[in-house]
Amino acid sequence: MAGHSHAKNVMRQKSASDAKRAKIFNKIAREIMVSVKLGSPDPAHNPRLRAAIAEARACNMPRERIERAIKAAQPGGANDKTNYEAVRYEAYGPGGCAMIIEALTDNRNRTAAEVRAAVSKHGGTLGEPNSVIFMFRRTGEIVYPAAKASAEAMLEAVIEAGGDDVESDDEAHIVSTSPESFATVRDALEEKFGEPASARLTWRADTLVPVSGEAAQSLRKLIDALEDNDDVQDVIGNFDFAG
Repeated sequence: MAGHSHAKNVMRQKSASDAKRAKIFNKIAREIMVSVKLGSPDPAHNPRLRAAIAEARACNMPRERIERAIKAAQPGGANDKTNYEAVRYEAYGPGGCAMIIEALTDNRNRTAAEVRAAVSKHGGTLGEPNSVIFMFRRTGEIVYPAAKASAEAMLEAVIEAGGDDVESDDEAHIVSTSPESFATVRDALEEKFGEPASARLTWRADTLVPVSGEAAQSLRKLIDALEDNDDVQDVIGNFDFAG
């Protein structure tokens, strides 16, 4: 596994255990609520909400749970007064890799303490803001199950839509775009192939750092610990376990 765990995780979450599935649903519900508060409760007029709902469906999140999250974030809803804010942490992980940890939290102090504890416990160090971000670039990422199209058909559609690249394997097509063309490419692919499993702006490492042996074991435990945290939405790094 290299660098960014989210895209493939979306494709695997259907077989997650009940406990893990509950955590996944909680994270997606939080993203749905934030999307509603920042925009409209109508996904047709809220691209961020539309992307969150697509991911929810890809993970088999029940429709009533999706609708409940949308309703909870609206005026008078259960979470109307709860304000989540996006926070980003930068860290140095085991084996010398760089990591970006993105979270949605209603308590910055709690989340910072929990992230710091997890990073320290597993052989990493929490960095200062902007300490590792220069090693990554902002990119749009659109994920489709491999069954949606052949690699050739997907590549042709991505080029036609103005996307940058697509990586295809037996599990998924992972489309990359510039941040500026993300919405246009997403809409064009959605019209051709239907709703994607995931579509969002994320970070991608410019170069990868091989991590192996004990460092790789510690890094895997660190990623698991971070992803197990209710506030953490995504973990990105420049690590490569292939070596």
